[in-house]
Amino acid sequence: MGRRRAFRTGLAALSVLSFLSALPAAAQPANPRTAPTPPAHPLTAAEARTAAYLESIRQDPARLRRFFRHLPKGGDLHNHLSGAVPTEYLITLAAEDGLCIDEKTMTAIAPPCGPGQRPAADARSDRAFHDALVRAWSMQDFPPGQSGHDHFFDTFGKFGEVTWRHRGKLLSRVADDIVAQNQFYLETLVTPASEEAKKLADQVGWDDDFGRLHRALVAGGKLDRLVATARKEADDADAEFRTASHCGTSRPAPGCRLTVRWNAQVSRGSSPERVFTQMALGMRLAERDPRFTAVNLVQPEDWDSSLRNYTLQMHMLAYLHRTYPRAHITLHAGELWPGLAKPEDLTFHINQAVRTGHAERIGHGVDLVHEDNWQQLVRTMAARQVAVEVPFTSNAQILGVKGAEHPFTIYRAYGVPIVLATDDPGISRIDITHEYQYASTTYHLGYGELKDLARASLEYAFLSGRSLWRDNPTRDGYHPVAACRSQLPGNRPPGGACRHLIATSPKAAVQWRQEAAFASFERHIATHS
Repeated sequence: MGRRRAFRTGLAALSVLSFLSALPAAAQPANPRTAPTPPAHPLTAAEARTAAYLESIRQDPARLRRFFRHLPKGGDLHNHLSGAVPTEYLITLAAEDGLCIDEKTMTAIAPPCGPGQRPAADARSDRAFHDALVRAWSMQDFPPGQSGHDHFFDTFGKFGEVTWRHRGKLLSRVADDIVAQNQFYLETLVTPASEEAKKLADQVGWDDDFGRLHRALVAGGKLDRLVATARKEADDADAEFRTASHCGTSRPAPGCRLTVRWNAQVSRGSSPERVFTQMALGMRLAERDPRFTAVNLVQPEDWDSSLRNYTLQMHMLAYLHRTYPRAHITLHAGELWPGLAKPEDLTFHINQAVRTGHAERIGHGVDLVHEDNWQQLVRTMAARQVAVEVPFTSNAQILGVKGAEHPFTIYRAYGVPIVLATDDPGISRIDITHEYQYASTTYHLGYGELKDLARASLEYAFLSGRSLWRDNPTRDGYHPVAACRSQLPGNRPPGGACRHLIATSPKAAVQWRQEAAFASFERHIATHS
């Protein structure tokens, strides 16, 4: 609790300061000597009309919200499934499952209900009880100006008894919401074979020789049995999803047409043997089941165990990356801020994630300018096309960082790929439309820049296959590969080579869907503006 109190005290002290003016001159993004200007890409006639329309409605909240809701917005690459579901739906599932609620902690527990507990079903008729659950399980009505860090992370433990039971139903609800936001792809985080992985890790124990530890996990087919358990969980979730969404029937839910991939969560606050076991499971799974793509470290980065073992965990990933080179890695890194962690803890997390942990994407990356030699770091990220997943609302709720304090403009200035994301939209009570509108209004982004952000969310997705775009599109602009040159939707039908690319590459296929949506969106704006 001392660390949490220190965060609140430190944040209050920082709130009266201007972050940018407090930086040394070399750290300020406006300095042309250190921050190159991102290239401006010429707009087509349709894009220019749409851009002009956006500027004309800036002061009209209703029309602005409609614009951003209908804007094609690519995919969500930073999404925790259990935190993405609307809280009201979690309460509904808790009632359907006959769960109980501890009235003191507002935590869902298995029945029967004992003293100090009441049925979750009471929320159907008791509005005050229902609203109290919503506040306990989300950021609804959280007092402005206070640190949301503890409340945000505590919600997972409060509704956890609900979410582990219904992965498919959760996905059904989330998928429908994402399609309604005019998105085409989802990477969502789950913890595969959670209990079984803990048992295996405890059975094998810790060995600081990673090779020996990995061999102990693999010996006798133990790790393969975990993979089989995780695949069975995914099969069950797929079946539940298809049933809940009526896929394959005459009236499928919108989410049936969403392309979905799973990323495996690793609980960074756990013991070293459990962390290594979860990493090995997630990476082995990603190489053996195309539904899974990557591993990611979750839980608060500022926990004592997370801080103590951070460098060790990066070296674990370095070893496992050599063992499972086809598995992707995306890491929560730099989800820290002064007052939440000691100054020395802010100096290396993103660097180690990129250079040691082989991260292909970084989640949050908020403490960038506190990293040692951060300018060289962002140049490296730009050169390697290491994207940053930016969920603005959760950064504000958890860290208290927003607006000019956020390094969004620095990453953009140095050509680091950026993808907007929601993180835990159910807990945060927002959607991806809100994040795009926030980005546009806060950082004065026009239509062309928003379109590139949406394209980036598919370009840097862990979908297999060749991209529709050539080279480094963040640096050079989004130009089609030779097979599809001058053949984007709205120009002319694709020729044989382009059709072949779309048919054989899952990534290009989803990108093509988005380009078709952009063409339709721009035609609609031209007709109705």
